[in-house]
Amino acid sequence: MADNVLSQAEVESLLNAMETGNEPSKPAAAASPDPHAGHHPRNREKITPYDFKRPERVGKDQMRALQSMHEGFSRNFGAALSALLRSIVEVKLTSVDQLTYSEFVFSLENPSCFNLLTAEPLEGNLILDINPSILYPIIDRLLGGGKESTPATRRPLTEIELTLVSRISDLFLVELKEAWENVLPLDLKVVRVESNPQLVQIVPPNEVVVLVSFELAIGDVRGMINLCIPFNSIERISHKLTANTWFSYGSTDATPQSKAAIGDHIDKAHVSLDVILADTTITMEELLDLRVGDVITTEKDSRTPLQVNVNGTPTFQAFAGAYKGRKAIQIERSYERKKSPPQK
Repeated sequence: MADNVLSQAEVESLLNAMETGNEPSKPAAAASPDPHAGHHPRNREKITPYDFKRPERVGKDQMRALQSMHEGFSRNFGAALSALLRSIVEVKLTSVDQLTYSEFVFSLENPSCFNLLTAEPLEGNLILDINPSILYPIIDRLLGGGKESTPATRRPLTEIELTLVSRISDLFLVELKEAWENVLPLDLKVVRVESNPQLVQIVPPNEVVVLVSFELAIGDVRGMINLCIPFNSIERISHKLTANTWFSYGSTDATPQSKAAIGDHIDKAHVSLDVILADTTITMEELLDLRVGDVITTEKDSRTPLQVNVNGTPTFQAFAGAYKGRKAIQIERSYERKKSPPQK
């Protein structure tokens, strides 16, 4: 057996230990890996809590598609509602969230305007909820009310008010069908209107739904409109909710139906009409001396047509006359703009 020979460092260590009464220092061993070493709290990854009561069953791509699709819908619905109410209505998409059906129902006011919808070929039912804080001002506007704000009313809708609300919900469904056209043609109908949301059970309480919320603003009055889409209704067509579907929504070619719809809105628009009889120049002194009954002479020939402006733009040429004892004009042709000579 070979003799163990101590090194000079080990001998000195033993002598020092004997003098101090401590154990000899051991050679430094390789540092064992510390699972927490080098991990500063700032360097740790962020931990997101997961609630098993609210599983996210709709993918992020589908949620982005729903959000972009309903952003376009909100603009169109706002324009259509403004034409119906003859007042500026701002509609803004506020959120697209996933939650359980029970959370959605218990977050609503009672009473409310709770519309139960069918959207064939989607399975089940959808929910359209209109908040009373914006619903009653709309009804007041449809009945001829002014801009004065009315206090919030907490009561169920009457039969007359339900008939007026149907005009709003029908307009909502028309624009919603147009927004979903690139994903799936929907046949949307209102099958029932309830005032107490807790009496309507379209899916189990823990079933996941997609809640699309809009904020309406009419002057100083604001309120919410909520569209509730159960996940089981869109589960079969979730693969169609991609970026391509809503991107093509704004780039499709005009159809005869869309042109007719735009034409219907334009036909109901109010325009300013004025007729230029003649023009001349007079001095300020002559203007101050004018009295009732004075005649202003011009160089315009009575046999030449008059210029008719629509919203300040020369549009027609007409002749002045009378119709049933009232001053009138008879439009002859479209306004002919003089072509400027070609530049050399």
